[in-house]
Amino acid sequence: MDAGDDRGPRFWRDPAMPHVESRRACDSRACYRPHSHPTWSIGAVDAGRSRFSAERVGTVPIGPGTLVFVPAGHVHACNPEPGVTWSYQMLHLDDHWVRRLLGMSGALKGDMQVLSATRVGLSNDPARYARFCVLNDLLFSAAPVVDKEAALRAFLVEGLVGTAAIEPLAQAMQSVPDILVPVMQRLEVAQEPVSLADLAVVAGMSRYRLIRVFRAATGMTPHAWWLNERVNQGRAHLRAGRSIAEVAHELGFSDQSHFQRMFKAHAGVTPGSYR
Repeated sequence: MDAGDDRGPRFWRDPAMPHVESRRACDSRACYRPHSHPTWSIGAVDAGRSRFSAERVGTVPIGPGTLVFVPAGHVHACNPEPGVTWSYQMLHLDDHWVRRLLGMSGALKGDMQVLSATRVGLSNDPARYARFCVLNDLLFSAAPVVDKEAALRAFLVEGLVGTAAIEPLAQAMQSVPDILVPVMQRLEVAQEPVSLADLAVVAGMSRYRLIRVFRAATGMTPHAWWLNERVNQGRAHLRAGRSIAEVAHELGFSDQSHFQRMFKAHAGVTPGSYR
């Protein structure tokens, strides 16, 4: 994020609550390329207008007061309208933690079916947005961890179930076909880009068919998926306190500058700001 474009992103993390990370951005011009992450996320638009796009959804205009719920692994992007800034909040939650919490509470019914980690959902309910803002204010405050944890659980279990429905924007995500499993396994361990020709041999199909099948299953080309996985691994390494240079080298980027460009394109901030 360019220094002159934003009043800086703010991140909140706490080792006592490793299952959650929050971000705030004010008057931002940052743009994201289509990406996915292993976390279940909630995005809120505070000011300005933006365009939310996702696999199996298309592009949807959203504005202040809108909440968007994105399941783990779902390809999406949200960017400001051309030439304007926007302010937003993002809450990233460990996918397994969310599934366990909602399953234990018996909340996976009614509205919550939309949020069962398989479909993108959207809400324009003012009360739900206000409750989300109160929760995020608490997370960024000096309140005790026990209060933050209780508020987070209450919002997920109670605050998302109400008279205002959460509109599903896409059909449920499909499981990855077996034929792509060895391709993904190859990409997951690759320290440098793998040629499409090599992946086609692994999959036992032509390069062109591989691109079609892979995009239909993941929303990305094989190379874009590999880059996305590298960036997500980079997030985890940076949160653990590792240096940018060390992370860039380990993840197979040609140099630190290449890692920084790709990280910012996917995460909306530089690796240094994210740390």
